[in-house]
Amino acid sequence: MRFLQEKLSKYDIPQKAQQMGLYPYFRVIESEQDTEVLIGGKKILMFGSNSYLGLTSHPHVKEGAIKAVEKYGSGCAGSRFLNGTLDIHLELEEKLADYVGKEEALVYSAGFLVNLGVISTITGRDDYIILDELDHASIIEGRRLSFSQAFKYKHNDMASLEKVLKQCAPDKIKLIAIDGIFSMEGDIVKLPEIVELAKKYNATIMVDDAHSLGVIGHLGSGTASHFNLTDEVDLIMGTFSKSLASIGGFIASDRETINYLKHNSRSLIFSASISPASAGSVLAALEVIKENPGMINKLWDNTHYALKNFKQMGYDTGVSETPIIPLYIRDNQKTFIFTKMLLEEGVFVNPVVSPAVRSDSTLIRFSLMATHTQAQIDKALDAIQRVGRKLHVLQS
Repeated sequence: MRFLQEKLSKYDIPQKAQQMGLYPYFRVIESEQDTEVLIGGKKILMFGSNSYLGLTSHPHVKEGAIKAVEKYGSGCAGSRFLNGTLDIHLELEEKLADYVGKEEALVYSAGFLVNLGVISTITGRDDYIILDELDHASIIEGRRLSFSQAFKYKHNDMASLEKVLKQCAPDKIKLIAIDGIFSMEGDIVKLPEIVELAKKYNATIMVDDAHSLGVIGHLGSGTASHFNLTDEVDLIMGTFSKSLASIGGFIASDRETINYLKHNSRSLIFSASISPASAGSVLAALEVIKENPGMINKLWDNTHYALKNFKQMGYDTGVSETPIIPLYIRDNQKTFIFTKMLLEEGVFVNPVVSPAVRSDSTLIRFSLMATHTQAQIDKALDAIQRVGRKLHVLQS
């Protein structure tokens, strides 16, 4: 056996979990992503999706994808930089920039590639990248590809952030790259305080709105809009794979920044364009959101209802204040067992265990959609209460 295969063959953690019947990943869904899905021919309530507005099965969104395929075909066969720019991409970028309140936007083929390509590109060797310790993995990977010096500060801790900023040379670029809504904890970044510190120390702010679009801000336009601070945020990043019901991502900023990224961001230049279907479905999703703002209110009604009930049951939901609700189990194996038992009860949730989090911070990630009915939420709440009692997560 070759050395590489010999090394990799020793990795057997998934196999051990499978042997125990506790492996919770790559569960095969046999239907469209909706509030209810089919798994193994069985109807399962979906509370593990990032489709916060439930648009992945919306007729207008589907129609947008179909019409784009009929006009442009299935793919672009090249990168945006060379032969892969379609007029539908430009239309999408214009509408995204308008949606989040920036001069221009630039579409990438995946949200991960946005953070990879932007964060690794816009600062130099003598500059600084500053991260919240709970930022998304894509922000961390973008930082790893950069030659800039990197600092982390304690989660949403402004004293810790200021301590970091004080260590930076005053005449160098200081990029603060942060999640708008944190994807596991479900809390919102303290953007007003960060803006004040950025002004004090002449820093640049980039907000990752992957989990904020469609959720907070005017018409769901994100974190900066939510705090009325759009002009104070330099770069706004978003993904299409959540509320916008497709795949891909974008960065929005001033004209000069977008021009620089178009000609220097390697994950844009050396990746194929998003498919016409993806662009068409996002354009349609934006139309649906603007024409149906009540969807966002329904999402928040569902969120407040579920959070109130979880707290009444006695679950630790941490600092969550959004449709992402962590249920802290604080034990790796019990988190896997909890996930399995819930699936048997007809409820799909996601387990989050170490090394993604500390072993004493493992959790069940319960996420809501605007299209969930109260009856569906009640059914999930009943199942989660029963399982919690059986596993002694709940004491009563």
